[in-house]
Amino acid sequence: MRKIEFSPADIKALSHQNIHHPHHIVRRRMQALLLKSQNLAHKEIGEILGLSQTTLREYFDLYLTGGLEALKILNYQGQRGELQEKKDDIIAALEADPPATLKQAQAKIKTVTGLERSLTQVSEFLKENKLIRRKVKQLPAKADVVAQEKFKTESLEPLIEEAQAGKLHLFFVDAAHFVFLPFLGYLYSLVVRYLKVASGRKRFNVLGALNVVTKELLTFTSFDYINAEAVCSLLETLRQKVPDGRLVLVMDNARYQHCQKVFENAAALNIELLFLPPYSPNLNLIERLWKFVKKEVLYNQSYANFDDFCKAISSCLNETHTTHKDALDTLLTPKFQTFHNATFIP
Repeated sequence: MRKIEFSPADIKALSHQNIHHPHHIVRRRMQALLLKSQNLAHKEIGEILGLSQTTLREYFDLYLTGGLEALKILNYQGQRGELQEKKDDIIAALEADPPATLKQAQAKIKTVTGLERSLTQVSEFLKENKLIRRKVKQLPAKADVVAQEKFKTESLEPLIEEAQAGKLHLFFVDAAHFVFLPFLGYLYSLVVRYLKVASGRKRFNVLGALNVVTKELLTFTSFDYINAEAVCSLLETLRQKVPDGRLVLVMDNARYQHCQKVFENAAALNIELLFLPPYSPNLNLIERLWKFVKKEVLYNQSYANFDDFCKAISSCLNETHTTHKDALDTLLTPKFQTFHNATFIP
């Protein structure tokens, strides 16, 4: 048996790395050396790990010549598979007509290359070449992509820069209408799960204003409707909150916001209103908050009654600066997607 000396520090490192190193080959090398440190015979180690004696000698030689760091070096390139040899043609075909399932990708690869591969091999090829399963998103047909891009660069971004410099107070305003119905999502489970469905279509309406810099949220809630009076109440609350300085609100074109009553109230309070291009929820920062609330407290959740439903939403909104602060600081970064370079389904 080959004699190798192991220090206590090396044994401790081997014990850690054989579990926690991210690469499976390195973990296997560490396991082999760890078993060797326990004075097991080479044959026993090979049987336990399913390794040949030649491979074990290679591992031990690596350790003797370079220590633990040598075991972490992976320089085996292997042969390029036939799929990789033809990856440009495959990727071009898949991008021209993206598959929805692995079976569709498998069939497309066979058509393009003549190669039959298992679903596992297809999956590995897609993953290796960053062809990720992505959800198709929708873009309103009436959205003006050019107008959105112009609004973002010429109006929205300069205002955000001024707000970040402390020259003005910028809020994004929008209403969310939470319907007392189940929000169904996905779960990892052995069996299909069901939610008990509440009857009726009660709605909890929230009109909110989100500060782009501080992420402070002001809300007006209603069980009936959001109307111009509600918007005016919010304007007054905002001006009370920000008694001095320039105050700008970014709003969509909902009828109850884009009306004479709101214009007159805003003018009286010296509040500037900036209206988004039509069909541009992607440019309204507070829309992300509504989606977060649904994901956090509504998806796959069942509430016994409407009061509990409303309390869950209100509680989530009240915790934007406490429980959910870290998540929302990342989510509510004022960077906006436009669609001038979007890729559409053929």
